This record gives sequence, C-alpha cells and structure tokens, in this order.
Amino acid sequence: MQHTLVMTGATRGIGRVAAEQILRRSPDTHLLVVAREASGVRLATGGRTVSYVPADLGSLRSVRSAATEIRARLDSGALPPLRACVGNAGVQHTNALTEGPDGFESTFTVNVLAHHLLIRLLQDRFTAPARIVITASDTHFGDVRHNLGMVPGPAWNSPDVLARTGAFPRPGTTAAGRTAYATSKLATIYLVHEYARRLPTGIDAVAYNPGFVPGTGLARHAGPLSRFAMRRILPAMTLTPFATTRGAAGRYLADVVLGTTRAPAGSYVDRGREARSSEESYDPRREGELWDAVERFTRPSP
Repeated sequence: MQHTLVMTGATRGIGRVAAEQILRRSPDTHLLVVAREASGVRLATGGRTVSYVPADLGSLRSVRSAATEIRARLDSGALPPLRACVGNAGVQHTNALTEGPDGFESTFTVNVLAHHLLIRLLQDRFTAPARIVITASDTHFGDVRHNLGMVPGPAWNSPDVLARTGAFPRPGTTAAGRTAYATSKLATIYLVHEYARRLPTGIDAVAYNPGFVPGTGLARHAGPLSRFAMRRILPAMTLTPFATTRGAAGRYLADVVLGTTRAPAGSYVDRGREARSSEESYDPRREGELWDAVERFTRPSP
C-alpha cells in the first residue's frame, strides 16, 4: 500500500543517499521532500514518486506553513497516508551568535525547534504503524573516543538560555558554534525520549547517529581552511574506523527508516545497530524541562 514519507535534509549528503536508497528499496513510498528550493530536489528516483513542499527550517513560520500544506494534501487525498517522517537537516555555524527571524539562535532553531514543530503539527495525521527518525550525532558524547576531540562536548543549560544567542563562553568563536551544535544534538536525543513517552501507540521515534561523515556540507558555514579540510583531507579518515563514508551513512539511515535495523521507540541507533547514547543523554528531568520549553517556543504568537 502506498504511503508518504516526509523528509528534511534529503537534497545533499547522507540524506540524499538515504532518500535514493528508500525509493529504490521501497516502491510504495511517496517521498515528500521539505526543502528551501525545488531546484535542490534532484534525486535518482528510478521512476518513483517524489514531491516537494518549500520551507526554510530557520523560520518557524515557514515550517508551520509547510506543515499546513502537507496536512491539506493528506486530507485531500493528494498524498497517500503518512507513515514516516525523517528529520535529517542540520546546521553548524561558526559562532553562537547567529539569530533567526523568530529570535532564537539558528543552530537550535534548525536542529531542534524546526523538526519538533513539524512533528507536532503532523502528529495527528500519522497512520500507524509509523516511524519518526531524527538524525543525532555522537558529538553529544563530548569525548575523544567519539569525535577525536574535534568538537567540544555539549554544555547543557536551561532551554531558555540554550535557545538564545550567546549561550556559551566566547560566543563569537568557532568553538562556541561547535558547542551549540553538540548541545543541539543532545537536545534531539532528549526529545526522542519524550516522543517515545508521549506520542500515540504505533508512532515510534528513533535517534540515528551517522558517525563522523566528512564532506556532507555540514561545514559549509565554516572558514576556507576548515571547508578545504572537510572536502580534501578528512575524507581519508573513512579508511579508518573513526569515520563513515557518505554512502554508508546514507544506507544506514535508510535501514533505520525502513525498519531493516531493529530500533524500538526511543532508541539510539549508532550507524547499523541499536546502541546506548551517552550517560548524560538519559535525564528525565532535563527531557521534561526541554519538552515544556520547546512547546512554548513553537506556540504561535497571539
């Protein structure tokens, strides 16, 4: 039976590989790409059905508009039943001072608030069994073993602080921007745990870690030297256990979405297997506090 899969971050990097894998392996999937521009939606579809809804994930108003459009298409029958949502888009800035149109720090907006808002606005349109997959990162461990010390670990604080610019020491530095990224990925895991508790039975939410994947475009906001290293030097690390190729990471993501990889609700999948995330990522108090905050942040203005 044909069904709809809504996906962000499908136009480049591991998301593009995953989208093409899903279309090839699941002929009944109607892929709905949420992206800034239709021109980016150039997938090797193999004749499969792909459609598009415009959205700037840095703007909650834009995300809300996209969700409204998706709901209308589902209700009219223009789209088959919704069975999956993949929040793969992500951003990492060179500082912690980049503010979006809603007044929130941009890393937190894209990596946390945008996907939360999209999920919540589509929640009552899912047809069970359904799956939500959010791309996390092992940078949330904050140790040398998981990211070779290239990214500072998360620095948790009140969500009201984390959602605003200047939340970290020396906020104008690249280190602060990377800290904002790692912290946003910890927040993602907290929310996946809350989705597992709060979403209706039959809608499973899973966090997926692709590992360190050089050359995905995540460093597109970095300086020239960092961009050169990500494109030309660091890809050699995929020959070691410390990095994952874009192709492998995309296939692993497709496996999680399609259910090939076992992933119960609330779980953390490290590449091709269910694993345990960091000890810090299991904190019901923080999870509840974050849930309340993001619900408040994404509530429409009166």
